[in-house]
Amino acid sequence: MYCRNRVGYVIFPAMIAVVALAIAACASRHPTADRVPSHAMEDALSYKAPFGDTRTAPPEIVTAGKALYEGKGNCILCHGISGKGDGPAAHMQDPHLPTDFTNCSVQNVRKDGELFWVIKHGSPGTGMKSLIPGMLSEEEGWKLVAYVRTFCTAHS
Repeated sequence: MYCRNRVGYVIFPAMIAVVALAIAACASRHPTADRVPSHAMEDALSYKAPFGDTRTAPPEIVTAGKALYEGKGNCILCHGISGKGDGPAAHMQDPHLPTDFTNCSVQNVRKDGELFWVIKHGSPGTGMKSLIPGMLSEEEGWKLVAYVRTFCTAHS
């Protein structure tokens, strides 16, 4: 906001702060930066898949998760069929591009509950919206996490 005075235009200090915050909000986040807000992390870490560790889920769970990823969940639109974050709508998420699930660094730092929390609540400040309960059940959300885990083949 500008105000005209005898000397010229003056920018209100509050507007400088608003612009600085807007620029910071638009900056890209590091791939391994938390997607769950700190106030919700304890809740996220308490979530556990009903079938155990999603990295070792039974094949039928992973197959069901793949069908959800490619279909009902619409994950391929942003994350792409390959999971690299290169889906047809990925460019619409700039500057917070969709997570590249093939990035094993991302997969290795994320607990199952964190991935599930993002599916359930969305990722604040990004295009990732809540899928549970609007599009998926909690059981389907866990199957989706199990499938997402398959994009990284080198776990530490």
